[in-house]
Amino acid sequence: MFDPQTLVVPDGTRMEERTIVVDGGAIIGGSTSIEYGVIADEITIGENVKIYGEVSARSDVYIDRRSEIGGTVRANGDAHLGEFTKIDGKLAVAGNLDIGDHVSIKDGFEARGWITIRNPIPLIIFLYLYLSELIRSGKDEEVERALDDLFSDDSDGVDTPMMILPAKSRITLSAIETGKPAHIGDDCRLQGNIRAESVAMGSNITLFGSIRAKDITIRENCIVHGNIDASGNVSIGSGNHVLGDLRAQAINIHRSAVVDGTMDAPRGIVVEETVSEVEEARKPEAVEKQKEVGTPEAEAKVGVKRAKDKKYARSDRNRGRKQFTKPRSRRDKHSRAKGYGRGQRYYVRRRGTERH
Repeated sequence: MFDPQTLVVPDGTRMEERTIVVDGGAIIGGSTSIEYGVIADEITIGENVKIYGEVSARSDVYIDRRSEIGGTVRANGDAHLGEFTKIDGKLAVAGNLDIGDHVSIKDGFEARGWITIRNPIPLIIFLYLYLSELIRSGKDEEVERALDDLFSDDSDGVDTPMMILPAKSRITLSAIETGKPAHIGDDCRLQGNIRAESVAMGSNITLFGSIRAKDITIRENCIVHGNIDASGNVSIGSGNHVLGDLRAQAINIHRSAVVDGTMDAPRGIVVEETVSEVEEARKPEAVEKQKEVGTPEAEAKVGVKRAKDKKYARSDRNRGRKQFTKPRSRRDKHSRAKGYGRGQRYYVRRRGTERH
């Protein structure tokens, strides 16, 4: 279901060197800034949006009033440009072009279909006037029918993936920022530090940046090249790898997850296991293996191994010490000259070596 108050990154989205490639459509809220180009199926851009790169739509493209595009705009379908739109490149449209007043296109435009130049009224004002006229005319049934068509949640049965950026979001070369919750799909490759109200990540995601939010959930097999900071709870699924520190009020982490840094949680850290892993540990083979640890045979084997290790440690300790050829002191030398103590053994400093 479409939710304009949630930042949504669909499955398979890739942030390349200067372009965001979306396997689906894209809806960009008003007053949003993007320091990348955008490639998607159908692209809808709100008011006062600034995109520093190119915009390429596999279908139609809609650009609302007072928006700025820092590169070329391409559409394999139709294009609709609101008034005071600025394009610092070329406009190439394979279908029809609907263009408003005071539109600036630096390198000209090309359209293979019909070209309509007008200044249409905003959609919300048109809907208000239309519904007001129906109510004034007493056509209540038509008003209800129109409202049902406009705000119905029924879809056409096709779940089209869509990238949604709420109003006033910001995507730079080093950050992905929004004041709303963020949901990231599977098999994505993102770059930048994520700052959101809450973050929910799918599976098989590679993020070159850190995460900071209230609550953070990461499903499985993700790699995060940065720290994870949460003012609430953090949940880390199986197979994840965090190349940084993990800080939160409470942490739930799977036993197979790896954290290269430190983990800090004042309310505790819980290590979780899946149901299949618990069942695997309860199998007879695993239970018998655990029982063998406390048997006398096992303890005897451990004792023999410790004795051997101790013996080898002593021999290694003596290895490398120098052997002295002279007696230790003048007294020992004088006693040998007088013949005292014949038959006694004089030990040198290296243990195991003796002279008579």
